[in-house]
Amino acid sequence: MDIESVLIIGSGPIVIGQAAEFDYSGSQACLSLREEGIKTILVNSNPATIMTEPEIADVIYLEPLTPKIVAKIIERENPDGLLATMGGQTGLNIAYSLAVMGVLKEHGVKVLGTPIEAIKKAEDRDSFAQLMKDIKEPIPESRAVSSVSEALAVADEIGYPLIIRPAYTLGGGGGGVAHNKEELERIVSLGLQLSIINQVLIEKSLIGWYEFEYEVMRDSKDNCITVCNMENVDPMGVHTGESIVVAPAQTLSDKDHQMLRDSALKIIRALGIEGGCNIQFALHPETREYMVIEVNPRVSRSSALASKATGYP
Repeated sequence: MDIESVLIIGSGPIVIGQAAEFDYSGSQACLSLREEGIKTILVNSNPATIMTEPEIADVIYLEPLTPKIVAKIIERENPDGLLATMGGQTGLNIAYSLAVMGVLKEHGVKVLGTPIEAIKKAEDRDSFAQLMKDIKEPIPESRAVSSVSEALAVADEIGYPLIIRPAYTLGGGGGGVAHNKEELERIVSLGLQLSIINQVLIEKSLIGWYEFEYEVMRDSKDNCITVCNMENVDPMGVHTGESIVVAPAQTLSDKDHQMLRDSALKIIRALGIEGGCNIQFALHPETREYMVIEVNPRVSRSSALASKATGYP
């Protein structure tokens, strides 16, 4: 299929808890597509970004980033492809909703880069946990739940403290650490409201473990590279977006680096991601045992840091 026009979903206005990383990557994506002679259609509700300048994209829509609005733009513009991974979590959620609504199939729009199935595998907490078990990658003991009562039952089984991770949210939104029943009820209630599929993961706490991230890329021919690794100066328990992060990692031995690198490449292949992704690991300070924390099947804050630190575009 020849791609002559591509709809790019931006990440919307910059808010507290979100950096400008998606404008950085999205602008580069628009310019790269135009260099290839492809018509770029951009939807982004942020007039303050350089991304919405006429020199960056051919057609610009300053419209609210909702599945219904984007569906109308697809109907009007009839693009050949959709690029969602440059819009961060907002872009992924909209692409997922458009697929569920049947809009992409109806208009014959091809999802470029990471396919919808891979987004679902990485973002749906139950699917991700099952995949990690299938490929024998270690993950903390956890359960995905869709109600407060289920969460309380899991807490009795695993024990406090617990990490709460809502599915399909940006920057750890709605998540947190619960040390008792009251905190668990409060955090889970908020997390369920913010998750587009009303799902949160209740996970055994790894507070105090070291945290490392790998920025990995894969193409459609299954070639993979690790762009760089990063070390969170703050240990587990502080969200990676709020931690001081250093690239490349400073205290990781070569043996540990090779172990985490092999794991990162195995995970991106198993998920079937095409493009960039960010994989987060926890490493025990003494035993050097590692756990896979989560995967972002899109560009993230870490992607911008990796690009700046390495010079890799």
